[in-house]
Amino acid sequence: MKIFFNFVPLALFLGGFYYGDNHKNWAAEAATQWLGFMVSGGIVGQAEAPILLATVVIFIATLVQILILKLLREKVDSLLWIGLVLITVLGGATVYFHNESFIKWKPSVLDWTMGGGLLFSQLVLKKNGLKTLLGEHMTLPDPVWSQVNLSWAALFVALGFANIWIAYNFSTSTWVNFKVFGSLAVMAVFFIAQMVYLFSKYTESDSKS
Repeated sequence: MKIFFNFVPLALFLGGFYYGDNHKNWAAEAATQWLGFMVSGGIVGQAEAPILLATVVIFIATLVQILILKLLREKVDSLLWIGLVLITVLGGATVYFHNESFIKWKPSVLDWTMGGGLLFSQLVLKKNGLKTLLGEHMTLPDPVWSQVNLSWAALFVALGFANIWIAYNFSTSTWVNFKVFGSLAVMAVFFIAQMVYLFSKYTESDSKS
């Protein structure tokens, strides 16, 4: 349920972008009417209108998500706060300057923040973030936990660079698909492959011992 809840802003972002992209005249008129006071020049063109509307949608959805968690007295994850700050700053710049490049940096900054957090926790604080999350579900030697932690840090860094490469070398619709589906698919495949390998190797080792 929590995974679905966290995916809602991305789903709304995707829906907002593709609806605007398929109704460019409406998107330009709506964006000019609703966002004209926020944008440079006061007029939004058809080319940038879909991504501007989608940016506003994900900002509102993320804000509502945090408010719901607060009302339910649930913990708001640090990454959700960071995401809101990035959407506010980079999304605001995207809307004001009519430039989608700003919001396209948001996934990379978030990925690098997560990767950097895993590295900082392990190398400086001497704590293993993934062991804290998964340690109660599986038992691994500390050197292996270190390798798992570093592998995820490397994956996040690589995804950050992949996001920028796709953003500047492919269409906005391709970037949106990668942002919503591609990166999640890569992480899912990586996680499943890693868990299958670790469980098979260390479960066998435990049973033999």
